[in-house]
Amino acid sequence: MMSVKFDRVAVFGAFKVGAALSLASLISLPASAQTITAVMQSGLRVMDPVVSTAFMTRDHGYMIYDTLLGINEKFEIKPQMAEKWEVSTDQKTYTFILREGLKWHDGAPVTSEDCVASIKRWSEKDSTGQVLMTMVSEIKVVDGKSFQVILKEPTTLLLESLAKLSSRPAFIMPKRIADTPSSEPIKEYVGSGPFKFVDSEFKPGLKVVYEKNKDYVPRSDAASWTAGGKVVNVDRVQWLAMPDQMTPVNALINGEIDYIQQVPFDLLPMLENKSDINVEVLDKLGSWTYFRFNHLHPPFDNKLVRQAAMNAVGQEDVLKTLVGNPKYSRTCPSVFGCDTPYADAYGQDVVVPSNIEKAKELLKEAKYDGTPVVVLHPTDIAMLSAQPVVIASALRKAGFKVDLKTMDWQTVVTQQGNQKPASEGGWNIFSTYSTLATSGDPFGNTTVASNGKKAWAGWPDVPEIEKLRLDFARATDPAERKKITAQIQKLAIDEGVVAPLGQFSVPAAYSKKLTGVLPSPVTLFWNIKKAEK
Repeated sequence: MMSVKFDRVAVFGAFKVGAALSLASLISLPASAQTITAVMQSGLRVMDPVVSTAFMTRDHGYMIYDTLLGINEKFEIKPQMAEKWEVSTDQKTYTFILREGLKWHDGAPVTSEDCVASIKRWSEKDSTGQVLMTMVSEIKVVDGKSFQVILKEPTTLLLESLAKLSSRPAFIMPKRIADTPSSEPIKEYVGSGPFKFVDSEFKPGLKVVYEKNKDYVPRSDAASWTAGGKVVNVDRVQWLAMPDQMTPVNALINGEIDYIQQVPFDLLPMLENKSDINVEVLDKLGSWTYFRFNHLHPPFDNKLVRQAAMNAVGQEDVLKTLVGNPKYSRTCPSVFGCDTPYADAYGQDVVVPSNIEKAKELLKEAKYDGTPVVVLHPTDIAMLSAQPVVIASALRKAGFKVDLKTMDWQTVVTQQGNQKPASEGGWNIFSTYSTLATSGDPFGNTTVASNGKKAWAGWPDVPEIEKLRLDFARATDPAERKKITAQIQKLAIDEGVVAPLGQFSVPAAYSKKLTGVLPSPVTLFWNIKKAEK
């Protein structure tokens, strides 16, 4: 395995003055405003949570939008914008009633028309929503505060879809914004959530500012994941992006910032013994990392070539480079995560060890002609920069011709949707990761959707998987659902729909001035209080 090491101290020394100036210019603290300054995993450029599945876009969505339903740490579905829902005796008609006091950030009331338009736009893009809509007969407004979803057949998928955490939560937007075609990004960022987006201070890729929505009426129950009362206790939250990971670590130690969303594993010792800093894994279930093929163009339109690549890349090599500490990582072949209800070991011999000789045999059988493989390599996020390097090294050993294309993560996010061949600016492989809390079934897990160009980036076309996902939505027996997910696991590995690279947990770090930081699979800033000293 190719080893890439960085002297972070030297890097920091070289950029110390410039970084300090950059930090000073980014941090803005209005007089008397209590502000949380957080350094996030990357900069925010893609703002539409329907267009993108990126975590930064999702996290931005949770700041300014709200959802009809939430989900708590016990995986229970709870009402959020909805006061309640009622179900007909035949289990086919769901009536949702909005709670009082819901307002858009521009002061207009939230209506059922807004909800219907938002659900329709979301369902056009989201892999869960697409399946759900095949089971929906009609969505209609009843009055200003209630609407109905009429199903063709009973299914639990409706509530599960509207409460999903990621990657595309069903955020509710004003109808005028939700009427934007799902093929186009929205251009106005007005929600009804606990924070307001401050457009005048937005610096794409560098800084985002949110202020408390004083008109927001939280639920009365305790906050848990995306359910319960979203009580905002500070005036402002500002997100900063700092590609050099040493800069935010030093800024946190010096009290210049309050929160680091993800601490690189090799920098943890700098923070772990600081008396005024908490280092904590907030997502207790952790994440899984994986890579995706572009199924539309050579060479990965050939299943044998995809199998060759999966055999070449070893999980231990990836995890050693990415994490380095077995305390925070483990190998796992399951596309639904290990230690989950739908965990499955099928494909362990393919995706866990690196088998270069097997990969060479498969490439020979596939008659690989040396078509270059473009691997997208984000360099600004510690949790994403190692995987492409290891993948590229393994592929080269197996006989692939590889072009490792460096860029920042937000450029990768915008590039993901490019369906052109690599020779025309497209891509062949990219890697990322997802939270296990949102990946444990065939609908929360975006990667297994396999409906061709309607699928998530990579665009696998495996009709058998789509049929099984629909079967899963109809099934109510846990044993039957387990049988279905085992079949999906086999197809996902055999067809190269997604290639698991192992599991890991990422610590966050924050000043002890902050209290009420919520353990959650998504980064949340409500419930947090900040002491002045």
